[in-house]
Amino acid sequence: MTSVLVQGGNAPLGAGRVVVEVTAPKQLDVSGLLLTQSGKVRSDADFVFFNAPSGPGVTHRPAAGGAPDAITVDTSGVPAEITRIVVTASLDDRQATFAGTEPTATVRDADSGRELFTFTPPRLGRETALVVVEVYRRGAEWKIRAVGQGYANGLAGIATDFGVSVEDEAPAAAVPSAPPVPPAPPAAPPVPAAAPASATPPPMPSGSPAVGKITLDKGRVNLVKGGSVSLEKAGKPFLASVRMGLGWEPAGRGRGIDLDASVIAFNANRERIETAWFMKLSVFNGAIAHSGDNLTGKGGGDDEAITVHLGGLPPEVCGLVFVVNSFSGQKFTDVKNAYCRLVDATTGEELVRFDLTHAEPRTGVAMCKLVRQFSGEWVMTALGEYVDAKTARSMVKPAAAML
Repeated sequence: MTSVLVQGGNAPLGAGRVVVEVTAPKQLDVSGLLLTQSGKVRSDADFVFFNAPSGPGVTHRPAAGGAPDAITVDTSGVPAEITRIVVTASLDDRQATFAGTEPTATVRDADSGRELFTFTPPRLGRETALVVVEVYRRGAEWKIRAVGQGYANGLAGIATDFGVSVEDEAPAAAVPSAPPVPPAPPAAPPVPAAAPASATPPPMPSGSPAVGKITLDKGRVNLVKGGSVSLEKAGKPFLASVRMGLGWEPAGRGRGIDLDASVIAFNANRERIETAWFMKLSVFNGAIAHSGDNLTGKGGGDDEAITVHLGGLPPEVCGLVFVVNSFSGQKFTDVKNAYCRLVDATTGEELVRFDLTHAEPRTGVAMCKLVRQFSGEWVMTALGEYVDAKTARSMVKPAAAML
């Protein structure tokens, strides 16, 4: 018989392998975190979710065929130092809350499918993510507890609370492998940290654009790998806000591919300052904003978009590198028609387009870069450089070398 748990209630698990399904009237992303006695993960590998679907003794099952998102726990495979597994749910719609749409967890015996427990938390409000239940050890016994703890800052808030790094590592020193750059004209004195945003920023050490540069004067520009275009029109900066749209199509035979688009911001010394990605959608007080994660690449138009308010970037930001990664390890040879395009964020007019015409069997690609010049103008360059990197964190060093 099914037991109905109340918030804070617990009971013996009653099975060695269980499936925790979470359902709600709104689309959910369900995750599992493996925690030690300290209440933290050992590393980011203990965060099991749609982009990293397996951990020791814990797996993620995506929603399919009417079955909801779920986390499976095989207690026999959980490492001895892990004392509990928390199951979380976050809303796929980043603008929505759980108000009036409380999720329900159903715990089943993974082998027989028998329903063991259900739990629906009390009425929620502005929460966008929730620790629903936890499976935990008590001596040699495994138990389940109904938690229902809400978070107003989404999955990233939960992940951070339990020790998952939702930002890239601290900036590395200047990359010694970066290619030599041509001599630059004398730069203005360094801008003090407290300088207003309108002050002239320190330039990226890449020299001024050459005479005869391509601009936006004649309308949309189609770039090839290595080609550049200045975001100028009639000799003046053309745009204050741009949107970088990235798109791809999954391979054939019905296979979906989940790629992640990110942008890495660098200073004049090629040191990383910030990264906007699916776990951190807004940086620099909203000057860079990510549209959110696309899990399949299906549908027309841009799959993910990153809006950049150039005038709102801190003076020390001199270069932006837009990258795409295959977190689950599928190769880009399984991806079709990958492209990036620069759009006027106000009018939606497409300004620049770069279509990848080939792919390599790797897991990361730097699509393009925007570099601030000595004059203050921004220049976009098509890169199309592939590397072995499953995350934006792993792209920092190779991206720095491409500036």
